[in-house]
Amino acid sequence: MTNQKRFNVAVVGATGAVGGQIIKLLEQRQFPINTLKLLSSARSAGTKIPFNGQEFTVEEAKPESFEGVDIALFSAGGDVSKALAAAAVERGTVCIDNTNAFRMDPNTPLVVPEVNIEKVKEHQGIIANPNCSTIQMVAALKPLYDRYGISKVIVSTYQAVSGAGSRAIDELLRQTKAALEGTDVNPDILPVGSLPVKHQIAFNAIPQIDKFQDNGFTLEEMKMIRETKKIMNDEDIQVTATCVRIPVVYGHSESLYVELKEDFQMDEVRQLLANAPGLTLVDDPESQQYPLAADSAGKPDVFVGRLRRDLYEPRALNMWVVSDNLMKGAAWNAVQIAEYIASER
Repeated sequence: MTNQKRFNVAVVGATGAVGGQIIKLLEQRQFPINTLKLLSSARSAGTKIPFNGQEFTVEEAKPESFEGVDIALFSAGGDVSKALAAAAVERGTVCIDNTNAFRMDPNTPLVVPEVNIEKVKEHQGIIANPNCSTIQMVAALKPLYDRYGISKVIVSTYQAVSGAGSRAIDELLRQTKAALEGTDVNPDILPVGSLPVKHQIAFNAIPQIDKFQDNGFTLEEMKMIRETKKIMNDEDIQVTATCVRIPVVYGHSESLYVELKEDFQMDEVRQLLANAPGLTLVDDPESQQYPLAADSAGKPDVFVGRLRRDLYEPRALNMWVVSDNLMKGAAWNAVQIAEYIASER
């Protein structure tokens, strides 16, 4: 970054998967840091983490931890954000929160930089990162929305276990080994929900992510529905979602059916998506080129392909959208917001 002003930065949840990615991105992007504070739970305090050739000791996150901090990136769970973000704001910190704690708060901007970066300016101390599955979807929808308008979206997701944390990754690897050896897989983590019932994830697909709501949808599905309307600033968009956990470590995949308000030409759609910021078009079915979760791992872009006009609704488009849920779906989106804040000061 060219801005010479430097910032006192804190990463909350520094020892977690998303926190680790945030730290790596801050280093790779050469974010203008004056001081860096790495924060976590008391259990993880004392952990050593390298950054820019130095070794930093993780501290326990407390309200007083934010004295003098300009920007704090939170990824330690909703309860931690609810407990500490207000205290950070009182001390003059701008909080970029990666949890569900403030996303639907009417006073908190919900931001995907490629879609609505201008909303950052409306913050009152907290800016929310959307849900990972929402981020990649709205990034792919934005160029279509601007050109044609959108009336309806039907999305089915195929979500990686890393979205449920490191313990879910460990469970997938352990269960896969056990299943191949013919021993008991002993499900313990997934699905994450209100009931003690757990299901095998190895060689399986679980049509539940988060708790079921009274309307029969899961919380993950309702996040996608509500967040899309807020981010696009359009309550009239009809969105319905089915979210499924599959045995992939990194990278969420989504099948989208999108009804546009105006007719379209496929060549123009491809050009719009190919030229949109943060998107990579991979759409050459003749050579079997399309977005793959394995290819998205570790990359910041949202990948779009399998583009085709619907057979029955002439103004509808079918598409396949893939992105690394820990990168664009979490860490990279947060760092993009931090970079924007830094560039405006």
